[in-house]
Amino acid sequence: MKHLLLSLTLIGTLALPAQAADCYADYKAKQDNPLRLHYGVAELRGDCSRNAARDELARRLGARGWTLLNVVSVFGPEGLEQRRDSAGSNFLRF
Repeated sequence: MKHLLLSLTLIGTLALPAQAADCYADYKAKQDNPLRLHYGVAELRGDCSRNAARDELARRLGARGWTLLNVVSVFGPEGLEQRRDSAGSNFLRF
């Protein structure tokens, strides 16, 4: 019985989806009337690709009245600190 329980636990653990690695994107966005531009860094919740980042950020920024201009890059947690100062108040804001 112990072997069965151990086997089922192991199988259940292996069947769980792997936790996604932290993924971030830096981007440029704008607002019109008056024209405002900003550079920011955002954590991605979905797929860690440039196309997915573009879709996700366009939605998030659009809900706040911003238009995504472009995704500069997609990166992991190792790239956060080097972008913190450049992003300023838009670091992990959106």
